[in-house]
Amino acid sequence: MIPTVVSTSPSEHGTAEMEMLVWNMVLTGIVAVLGFVVKEKFAELQRLGILLNKTREEVARDHVTRAEVRADAQMLLDRLDRLEQKIDRLVNHNAKQV
Repeated sequence: MIPTVVSTSPSEHGTAEMEMLVWNMVLTGIVAVLGFVVKEKFAELQRLGILLNKTREEVARDHVTRAEVRADAQMLLDRLDRLEQKIDRLVNHNAKQV
């Protein structure tokens, strides 16, 4: 078996290397952009997690429970009942005087 030498001109060999170099640069650029986007998304996700925790703390601090609402409503109704009784006494007292 006789080895054969394939003759390639320097321009053909250089073109293949140049093509590989271009593809490597393009793929590196795509990977870099994807890495940046993923990093930014994780940073945004972390920021949203912190905001969610702060919101939960604020809601827990500022939230009024059902029992508190019912107690306040009952106090208001009691006061209105006393006011109604006073008005009824005044009406009855004025009706007796007339």
